[in-house]
Amino acid sequence: MPEYIAKQPEPFRSKLEELRALILSVAPDATESVSYKVPCFRYLYWLVGMGVTKKYCSLYIMGTAVTNKLKEEGVEVEGSTIHFSPDKPLPVALIKRIVRDRMKENEARAIAKMRRQG
Repeated sequence: MPEYIAKQPEPFRSKLEELRALILSVAPDATESVSYKVPCFRYLYWLVGMGVTKKYCSLYIMGTAVTNKLKEEGVEVEGSTIHFSPDKPLPVALIKRIVRDRMKENEARAIAKMRRQG
């Protein structure tokens, strides 16, 4: 993932570095990988991802329950992605909440899977 970030032009690079550090501060046990050319974090299952387009940074929310909840609250979510410009980053509290909610969602999914198997 650091390679992906290093290839991005400023100011995208520094925003992705901040976003990566923030995600890992909330989910220190998450593993990092690249899937479909997108840097992703995994905690039991896919947690969140991040990337850039020509104009925006993106936070990929890999769970419909969290995405739907955000839409209901009026957060601008396109599909399951929040786009933001480097000069107008997402609020830290929002990112932390998204990561925590996705962790809870993944934990519940893992528990349900264990119950089915066992």
